[in-house]
Amino acid sequence: MALLSSLLTVVFLVGLLSRFQPGNSQLVFHDQDVVEAIGKELSVPGWGVNTTNFCSWHGIICSSNSSMVERLDLSGFRLQGNVTLISELKALKWLDLSNNNFQGSIPVAFGNLSELQYLDLSFNKFGNSIPGELGKLRNLRALNLSKNWLTGAIPDELEGLENLQDFQIFTNNLNGSIPMWIGNLTNLKIFAAYENEFSGEVPVNLGLYSELSLLNLHSNQLEGTIPESICANGNLKFLVLTQNKLTGMIPDSIGNCKGLSSIRIGNNKLIGGIPKSIGNISSLTYFEADSNSLSGEIVSEFAKCSNLTLLNLASNEFNGTIPPEFGQLNNLQEFIVSGNNLYGEIPTSVLKCKNLNKLDLSNNKFNGTIPADICNTSRLQYLLLGENSIRGEIPHEIGNCVKLLELEMGNNDLTGSIPPEIGHMKNLQISLNLSHNRLHGKLPQDLGKLDKLVSLDVSDNQLSGNIPPALKGMQSLIEVDFSSNQFTGPIPTFAPFQKSPNSSFLGNKGLCGDPLGGGCGDLNGYDHSIYGHKVSYRIVLAVIGSGLAVFVSVTVVVLLFMLREKQEKAAKEAGNTIDEISSQPVILAGNVFVDNLKQAIDFDAVVKAVMKDSNKICVGTFSTVYRADMPSGMILSVKKLKSMDKTIIHHQSKMIRELEKLSKLVHDNLARPIGFGIYEDVVLLLHQYYDNGTLTQYLHNSSQKPEYKPDWPTRLAIATGVAEGLAFLHHVAIIHLDISSGNVLLDSNFRPLVSEVEISRLLDPSRGTASISAVAGSFGYIPPEYAYTMQVTAPGNVYSYGVVLLEILTTRLPVDEAFGEGIDLVKWVHGAPVRGETPEQILDARLSTISFSWRKEMLAALKVALLCTDVTPAKRPKMKKVVEMLQEITES
Repeated sequence: MALLSSLLTVVFLVGLLSRFQPGNSQLVFHDQDVVEAIGKELSVPGWGVNTTNFCSWHGIICSSNSSMVERLDLSGFRLQGNVTLISELKALKWLDLSNNNFQGSIPVAFGNLSELQYLDLSFNKFGNSIPGELGKLRNLRALNLSKNWLTGAIPDELEGLENLQDFQIFTNNLNGSIPMWIGNLTNLKIFAAYENEFSGEVPVNLGLYSELSLLNLHSNQLEGTIPESICANGNLKFLVLTQNKLTGMIPDSIGNCKGLSSIRIGNNKLIGGIPKSIGNISSLTYFEADSNSLSGEIVSEFAKCSNLTLLNLASNEFNGTIPPEFGQLNNLQEFIVSGNNLYGEIPTSVLKCKNLNKLDLSNNKFNGTIPADICNTSRLQYLLLGENSIRGEIPHEIGNCVKLLELEMGNNDLTGSIPPEIGHMKNLQISLNLSHNRLHGKLPQDLGKLDKLVSLDVSDNQLSGNIPPALKGMQSLIEVDFSSNQFTGPIPTFAPFQKSPNSSFLGNKGLCGDPLGGGCGDLNGYDHSIYGHKVSYRIVLAVIGSGLAVFVSVTVVVLLFMLREKQEKAAKEAGNTIDEISSQPVILAGNVFVDNLKQAIDFDAVVKAVMKDSNKICVGTFSTVYRADMPSGMILSVKKLKSMDKTIIHHQSKMIRELEKLSKLVHDNLARPIGFGIYEDVVLLLHQYYDNGTLTQYLHNSSQKPEYKPDWPTRLAIATGVAEGLAFLHHVAIIHLDISSGNVLLDSNFRPLVSEVEISRLLDPSRGTASISAVAGSFGYIPPEYAYTMQVTAPGNVYSYGVVLLEILTTRLPVDEAFGEGIDLVKWVHGAPVRGETPEQILDARLSTISFSWRKEMLAALKVALLCTDVTPAKRPKMKKVVEMLQEITES
């Protein structure tokens, strides 16, 4: 292929030279010929359409006094092919080929673009080593080769790039050491080489001769110490060195970087204490030094960093107490010091931080009591106090923590009873852990009000009495542990209890019932004679039940025999064999909810359609969708539920009622079922068929065709329509199980219709129709909290919608290997600032570059998508609010 491409390039150049007029004193390449050849080679959409003025084509900017191309931006087109021809655009100053599918080696001919100042080849699949010829680009100011498959070392030829200000090579397979000469690049401001395989030491002169503002080397194998030089000029704003093998102490000179915003040096082998000069950095926002071997006391100088929002010192060897001065940190949101040797009272000073969201003091030696005013900060969502020596009673004021999502107090020395006020924390969701303490008394009935709670652990205490039946109100419960207490009586009949292992209830001598096995005997206080009557009743019932079972079995056999005779007779009359009859599935139940469509739908034709793979349209999480052509000419979309969900057949009456209700659910952006059919153990759901297919097809298939015309208004209308449909569902208390672009249908006018709504009702465990045996959601759309809650929630729906909105804005798939291992669309978008990218670089350039108004609207929609995909569920807006924000964009 490489030889063929070279030959084609030679042929092109020969043809080009033949067009020159004789008598020219020097050869001048005509950029128009080059551009036309590039367009053909790469199939650039839109080039050559409606105009012959190539300087007006998308992504091209020519010089004002000639037809020489100075800027070429082909980013985000998913292009592939040979890019060597671009090296013939001799006046080129700006070249952006990022976010495409280019493969092979980076052309060495790019080294001939002597005027080039900006070169971005990131987010492609370029392989092999970085060509040393790029070192000839003496005017280059920005070089971005990130997110490719590059290997080998950084070539020393690049030492000649004296004007380089921005050097990014992150997420490749580069190795060797970071060359010392990088520290000699006097104009260097940004150096990002994270997620590679670099070893050796960080150059000791890095930052010594330049105005370095961003240094990101995380996830390599770097050793040695953090160089003193990085803050020599005091311009550093972002320092990220996490996940390396760095040793030694944090340099005292770090205090010279008074403009430093983020310090992330966790997961290394650093020792010593935090330098007191840290207090000089008034602009410090993030300080992460977790998972090292740092020691000594936590310095009070952190209190001088008034902008500090996150302080993470977890998993070190710090000792002493928390400085009382920390109460001055009004912007502090997360304070994490777990896994150290800290002691003393719970720091009431930190509790005064009005924006505190997370307090993690777990796994230390704190030995005071829980202060009554622990929830004076109204924003606290995570309170982690486990594995300490905290004593005394849990204060009744704990009920003021109304926004808590997680409360961990296990493995302490708490006494007294569990205050009923815990039931006031209605948002408690992730966990309530009070295990391994000395709590006594009864479980408060109010715990049953925690309907969002997923995990409850009160094991290894001295709790007594019955397990209250009121706990059945904990509808989201998945994990429970009541073991090693003094509970008595029967275990309440409640699915989360019976589905738990018996170990969750062991160690309670007076406890009985499932899942411990066996009956409760006379533990309920009944006298022997009464219990004896119960046994005799059970025997009678068992005998009657056995008799009925035999009768039913005989009846079934007789009916099957009669049915077989009838089939044989019918087969003989029709001249067909028994095999032919049995090969045609029989519809056992079915109905069409729309009266005027009943004559148009033939259930036999529906069944035949789903038997053929050629009719398959797509495969979803819960169903496979087929096209079914009716004899009447009508076309249906038929969903065949997957076998994992066929338990709903055993609840036919409930299923039918739910489908009938949904068929009457009227909204312009919902796809309603028009009927259903059941044969054997298969459930078929009938829908109207839409020629424009799904949003996935529109975004990722149609947009790649040559005739594609960018249309942002249509995309915005689709985004708004989907939001309106979901907002309506939430209004009627329906949570969607699988929001994705594949489950958004488009009618002939590109009106979006949210589908798979009926799945959310048929497979809703709380309604008793079935259990969700598959992961709820499609890969890439599943909210992060689902991994530990396994619950489908309204905020989770908002997150999934945010992914769909990002798809609409970027025309990128939710999961793409181009993002890198472990990175999905959401992480890629949210990580743009760290990569030094602007919001404009995230958007689909084919849309955002058409007009200023389109770009403005897209940036506004991007803000909405970022809010929807916030990692914290409580921070996400409600769908109703999302609709309002999108409507404001449309109206403005």
